[in-house]
Amino acid sequence: MFRGILIGILVSAPMGPIGMLCIQRTLSRGRWPAFFTGVGAGVSDLTYCLLAGLGLSFVTDFIETNQNLLQLLGSVVLLVYAGYLFGSNPSRSLNRTATQPMSYWKDFATGFLFTFSNPLILFLIIGLFARFSFLAPEFSSYHYVAGYLSIFIGAVLWWFGVTWFVNKVRGHFNLRSMWLVNRILAAIIVVMGAIGFLTALKELIMR
Repeated sequence: MFRGILIGILVSAPMGPIGMLCIQRTLSRGRWPAFFTGVGAGVSDLTYCLLAGLGLSFVTDFIETNQNLLQLLGSVVLLVYAGYLFGSNPSRSLNRTATQPMSYWKDFATGFLFTFSNPLILFLIIGLFARFSFLAPEFSSYHYVAGYLSIFIGAVLWWFGVTWFVNKVRGHFNLRSMWLVNRILAAIIVVMGAIGFLTALKELIMR
């Protein structure tokens, strides 16, 4: 469950377009419309996690015999993604539009569709699955149920925290500070990827 919560947070954390949308809605409409937008994004992330898991579950024997290689490749994916995240400009994703009254269900739907329209998130998810050995032959079905539920819980916790924080500082919040947030997250992912890469490389060399 800890791995699942961590994966859910890391998948949701990069401040891309959906993050900017949640910040915009918090600033312009309040915390809860933005939170339900984040919940929709979390359901989309969970959907992609399930797709990734089902795709990899058909090759569990391959995963068992090549776990170190998968961890090595997953760490490389994380390092590449961190490089992209470090150089990205999240403020470009923000389009200030006139605020229209919307229900929470519509906020949820826009968050889901906004995130689901980016299938490249699968590469990050597969990298995280490999890095944390989320899919392993010794796990039973109830482990996976708890794990996927934990991914959603991690995503919801992230968006709950983001909307709470932005709502608290909304009077003097600078959107360009997302530059700093992105770079801190990129640095964290680099450290995680580097540790995973070196660990897997060491295991492969020692074989």
